Amino acid sequence: MGKGDRKTRRGKTYRGSYGNTRVHGAQPAVVGAKPTVTKPVAVKKAAPKKKSA
Repeated sequence: MGKGDRKTRRGKTYRGSYGNTRVHGAQPAVVGAKPTVTKPVAVKKAAPKKKSA
């Protein structure tokens, strides 16, 4: 259970590999970047029914 063990965090760090024990973290947010905003999809209203004579 040390540097040679592939299943431990220390072993992963020693070998330079990644996996469940040593996963890549989320990328840090870029300073000064504008947040992406998605516009809501426009929903068309149903046309009113015509009155029959």
